[in-house]
Amino acid sequence: MPGWLEVVVRGVLFLFVLFLTTKLLGKKQLSELSFFEYVSGITIGSIAAEVMMGLENNIWHGIIGVAIFAVLPFFVEILSLHSKTVRDVVEGKGTVLIKDGKILEDNLKKEKYTTDELLQLLRGKDVFQADEVEYAILEADGKLSVMLKKDNRPITRKDLDLPSINEKEPHTIIMDGEIFDEKLASAGKNRAWLKTELAKQNVTIENVFLGQVDSSGQLTIDVFDDKIEVPKPQDKPLLLANMKKCQADLELFALATESEKAKRLYASNAKKLQESMDVLSPHLKG
Repeated sequence: MPGWLEVVVRGVLFLFVLFLTTKLLGKKQLSELSFFEYVSGITIGSIAAEVMMGLENNIWHGIIGVAIFAVLPFFVEILSLHSKTVRDVVEGKGTVLIKDGKILEDNLKKEKYTTDELLQLLRGKDVFQADEVEYAILEADGKLSVMLKKDNRPITRKDLDLPSINEKEPHTIIMDGEIFDEKLASAGKNRAWLKTELAKQNVTIENVFLGQVDSSGQLTIDVFDDKIEVPKPQDKPLLLANMKKCQADLELFALATESEKAKRLYASNAKKLQESMDVLSPHLKG
């Protein structure tokens, strides 16, 4: 067999072996690596490259070597799932770098991080002043987890005593001009509804690059031609505006009528409508 052809055969074979190895080790091998998995991954790559290009080497010896470095991390991972001690040794432990708003210089030196590197990690968390941080820990995978001081945390709806809004995931119903009926049904819609909504925005299905239905059942689209301005859906803001007008009309009727019974009825319904708007406004604002 010519040398170049043997390299091709070995390359294809090892690509298949490495694919099976990665599937065996799981998705974690592609994202967050422990020290042990990092060393194993480098070694597997080195073995594959050496055997693939070193035609004098036995290809099956290389496959056995790859298998060893694939199986060992697999069993170590199983042990880690059942033993905190093994997990701490293999994956490492987090190191606290900031506690109670104070930078722990000894822990910083222990992890061989400079002050500049700490500030860089903080900036990656959108924190530009260290004194805004209450607690920060360097995780085993090298990422920094940060808890800001209470005064520096973003305001939430809970802080303002506003009702919570539970949003569901959007459904992608159109992609590259193709309708996905299964996703459309999951969103509780059909093609007749979709045709009506597209007509409101003066767009044909062939011009839609991406179409999604949000948690409130509203259609948002992106068209192929970026120069075309697609109007935003106005159903919810329009409904809120109509509710406000109706509530204002009820209050005017209450002031205008001379009948005490009608006045109380108008005022009572205006109050109920205002309470409904207070609840629905977060969902209906554009």
